[in-house]
Amino acid sequence: MRRRRRFYVATVSCLAAVAVPALAHAGCPEVLAALAGRTADVTCVDSADLTTHNPNTTPANNSIPGLPAGAFTPQTDRNVISPDPPNRTPITRAVPGLQVSGRFAGDPTGEARFLLRLPSDWNGKLVVAGASGTRSEFNGDFAWSDYVLQKGYAYASQNKGVLNLAITSLASATPPDANSCRLNPASSVWVDFFDNAADKPFTQWTRYMIEAALLAQRTVRVNYHHPARRTYAVGTSNGGYQVRRALETAPEIFDGGVDWEGTFVDDRGPNILIDLPPAIASFPAYVASGFDPSSQAAQNIEAAGYPPDIVSGTSSLWGLYWGQFWEVTQCQWQKRFDPTWTTYADGPNNIDGTGGYDYFGRVAEDRSIARGVEAVETTGRLGRPLVTVAGTMDALLPIERGARAYEDAVNRAHGHEHGDRREHGRPSYRLYEVQNGNHIETFKNTFPELELIQPHAQRAFDLLVDHVEHGAALPPSQCIPRGGALAAHPDQRGRCPDLFVP
Repeated sequence: MRRRRRFYVATVSCLAAVAVPALAHAGCPEVLAALAGRTADVTCVDSADLTTHNPNTTPANNSIPGLPAGAFTPQTDRNVISPDPPNRTPITRAVPGLQVSGRFAGDPTGEARFLLRLPSDWNGKLVVAGASGTRSEFNGDFAWSDYVLQKGYAYASQNKGVLNLAITSLASATPPDANSCRLNPASSVWVDFFDNAADKPFTQWTRYMIEAALLAQRTVRVNYHHPARRTYAVGTSNGGYQVRRALETAPEIFDGGVDWEGTFVDDRGPNILIDLPPAIASFPAYVASGFDPSSQAAQNIEAAGYPPDIVSGTSSLWGLYWGQFWEVTQCQWQKRFDPTWTTYADGPNNIDGTGGYDYFGRVAEDRSIARGVEAVETTGRLGRPLVTVAGTMDALLPIERGARAYEDAVNRAHGHEHGDRREHGRPSYRLYEVQNGNHIETFKNTFPELELIQPHAQRAFDLLVDHVEHGAALPPSQCIPRGGALAAHPDQRGRCPDLFVP
């Protein structure tokens, strides 16, 4: 506790050296009083700049005393969903205001965290962000926070109720414990994810998105002496999943949302437990074929719903996903929904656990697996307008198995034709496909054929707001061409004809 107080004092001293304009809001004492009893370990800083131009806006990795390395990684987290400079969100002005962070007091594990940013020049509205992967409440700092704060929105975020991970071994050929996941098939580094703990079900992901919104709405009302006129949800990957679930289950709290490649979940499929194993199992044979696109291994991967590979010399787009995401994601989800399965039965080179996992076979043996997945499914039954932005070259959550599957779910639930009509008061839905967009923005550094999604997601947010607040028509669902932009009258309505355009 003493170390944390020293950090707070140092932060305040640093910011106090910068001139802060007169603030129209209530201030930290009133905000802290309003949060009392609902939160714990709260800090409130009167900041000269809430954007990431201020280095104090995002804390250092591993800066919470008492946590293992890897549990709290805000600097790393904000890089995950945003492109490298110069393609990050432009920062054209300082945004003074209050930054508040802490824990939800109702979480007995002490892991559930929140972040609030309250600009002095407030536009009367609130944005609540989800968090991708197993990332912290600072995950959206580059992609979402910098964008909306400069427009005057108050900003809130959370960590889905869980910390990130703990390293269990840096050099082991076999898993150190039953919960350990290998970082990739060639690695000897093993980690335990906090969200695989028995008391951290994935159902908490929706709960904490909603709790963060309610907490932020209360704090906004106290700070500005006025309630938020609108509340919007935004998020990427698992954070996009949180947006979908928030608008499906608590539409009375939100006015609309943008999900950027949200995770699709259905106990009957598609879902990660079905989709990842074929790619994991076939990739070694694909490499052995010399990256031959006509090989049986390549055909197996594409048949599982994945976009075609891009190969440049010894670099492969599939290879980047294989090395960084496929196995560790499959392991994490399998240990959550099917913890009795032995993931690494035959040592580090086996495919029986990750690549050989048979979801439907396992469900036939144990229906509780499907019931667990069903408890967190994305239904498509929206209560507020939603825009999905997704890339055709996503090789973690392939568009056929993710964004398009969710559009189909919305159409089934609401009777929309390609999500373009608003009928009988049903909320609008749009799917904007980014030609050659992929799940990880920085992969464009290796493969210039890829397209960035962030600018389209941010533009979609502005269009959604105009639709909600002024009744403006949302552009139809469309394929955004390479180098193009969202269009009111697109050349290609609906889905992109090809997943990859050279």
